[in-house]
Amino acid sequence: MSALHDLAAAAGLQVDWTDAGGQAKRVSDEALADVLAALGYAADDDTSLDRLRAEQADGAAAFVSGEQGQPIALPGGSRGTLHLASGGTIAVDGDLPPIDEPGYHRLDLGDRAMTVAVAPPRCFTVADAAPGRRIWGPAVQIPALRDARDTSFGDFATLAHTGTAFAATGADLVAISPVHALFPADPARYSPYAPSSRLFLNILYADPGLVGVPVPAERGPALIDWTSAIPHRLAALRTAFDARTDAIRDAVARFAEIGGGELERHARFDALHAHFFAQGAHGWQDWPERFHDPAGDAVAAFAREHADEVAFYLFCQWLADLSLDEAQVAAKNGGMALGLIADLAVGMDAGGSHAWSRPDDLITGLSVGAPPDILGPEGQNWGITGFSPQGLRRTAFEPFVATIRAALAHAGGIRIDHAMGLQRLWVVPDGKSAADGAYLSYPLDDMLRILAIESQAAQAIVIGEDLGTVPEGFRPKLDDRHVLGMRVMPFEADGDRLKPPANYSPQAAAMTGTHDLPTIAGWWRGRDIAVKRDLGLFTPDEEERARARAGWWDSFVAAGLADGVQPSPDEPAPVVAAALAFVGLTPCEVAILPLEDIAGLVEQPNVPGTTTEHPNWRRRMPADTPAMLAEPATAANLALLEKARTR
Repeated sequence: MSALHDLAAAAGLQVDWTDAGGQAKRVSDEALADVLAALGYAADDDTSLDRLRAEQADGAAAFVSGEQGQPIALPGGSRGTLHLASGGTIAVDGDLPPIDEPGYHRLDLGDRAMTVAVAPPRCFTVADAAPGRRIWGPAVQIPALRDARDTSFGDFATLAHTGTAFAATGADLVAISPVHALFPADPARYSPYAPSSRLFLNILYADPGLVGVPVPAERGPALIDWTSAIPHRLAALRTAFDARTDAIRDAVARFAEIGGGELERHARFDALHAHFFAQGAHGWQDWPERFHDPAGDAVAAFAREHADEVAFYLFCQWLADLSLDEAQVAAKNGGMALGLIADLAVGMDAGGSHAWSRPDDLITGLSVGAPPDILGPEGQNWGITGFSPQGLRRTAFEPFVATIRAALAHAGGIRIDHAMGLQRLWVVPDGKSAADGAYLSYPLDDMLRILAIESQAAQAIVIGEDLGTVPEGFRPKLDDRHVLGMRVMPFEADGDRLKPPANYSPQAAAMTGTHDLPTIAGWWRGRDIAVKRDLGLFTPDEEERARARAGWWDSFVAAGLADGVQPSPDEPAPVVAAALAFVGLTPCEVAILPLEDIAGLVEQPNVPGTTTEHPNWRRRMPADTPAMLAEPATAANLALLEKARTR
């Protein structure tokens, strides 16, 4: 093996890998060198390998994880005192003895300390929350929702309203789009999957009505006009901020004290971003260099001079947190077993708050994406960055723990977007195409143990999006920890026929589709083919779709959910009803159905591979949620689904 391949292997890069079609692939030497350079290990620097190994040794000395009730191996000759999270101590000489207390403990080893993470056997499960039941619920895009108010997009108040409405139909969960902090000053950055930070909330979803200042009436067209809607909502939040009482000031002060330095830095970032965005800056890299250091004198001076702006963003975070909590309380009070299922985006914008305040956490200079697969035949570059494996080890995984806790703060579960990122991420050097990337390995066992700890602590289930190019052995590891996979009906097929419902794995979330796929009605009508053809994207041909329609209908007939003549492409309603019942019949612990499918809508929320070419993340629901659910066809769909889940 060459010196380049030695360095790549040591850095966790996979020189050889297998694509979604089972074909062996090899990363070019040029691509390996580019990725290594972005990671900070130049291939032509003779010191890179030694420096990398020294950093890995430091990380190994900072953190170790193991299983509850089992010995945990330590570096040879380790002697010290283990301080349990509950307050007890254990003398250590060699390896750690079995520890029955799950959680994070501190091992003092003379002049250094190590974090010891002890994991329970599995994550919190549906059986823990709803014994003996197969539960279901909708997946919703929060901005798309409507309520009785005239608003230009849905918010956490609308979500609470929707949760209450679905709880009355028998649903036990509402899977939501990501609620991570975005860039409030930039109306063009509204994608929920490219956040500024995953540690804080999207303040645009905050409900000022909770502090007695409702959002003024807004125009609510079928497509959200973010360029006008965001400034309008910020103005409403500013009015609520200006009207805050002493009691609210005190509540915000307590919230800020709990949030500590991380929250303060995020509020400063939002104030700085708004200031420099008005001058043409996009991300923090475009700011004057003296503002690149969050602990620097220039940032401190700015915070003093713009104290009211920083206070505004602190207030908005407090209000968003309160509003999201209200939504979860409404869902649970309505009788839901789990309530909200949070969505954790796979990464964050390199120009955002996290990258500015904690750059060493991230793989700066690399974007996350995917090699060519079923969702993106040309490969994908998502334009976001992610955690550094070395950074996680060095910080005892503190950023990952904080991210999971933030997602579960007001939720009964979490869906991890692109869960394969727990084991490896396809990383692409800035400025390169997706084909010029490589897989970077992550410490899967450590991260799964942390997930189990946090899941049990929050009493929240974990769902991993395991779609696309799945590495060998990945799904069994998720199964062992009781992380539910996703079984999406169109992908569960044998040729043109759908896999029978009984053949689905119980330990999974069954779905008719996702936000990246055509709705059932849209697929049946061929709307997705027309859209992609107009956009110049890869599309199946009409004959292939006709065969697939016949295969689906035959599958529904075989499952006892349809009879008679196959409907024409212009008649999607019977197909939507059959698909919902089909997924409902699976033995999967959870069934999650996009609201678009429950209501039989044609248009999908997002078309992968597009940004402004298609109205992604802009579509509204046709009516207030209770009114939608009361529509005869939708009510009939819900009745079929509830019957299938309780059969």
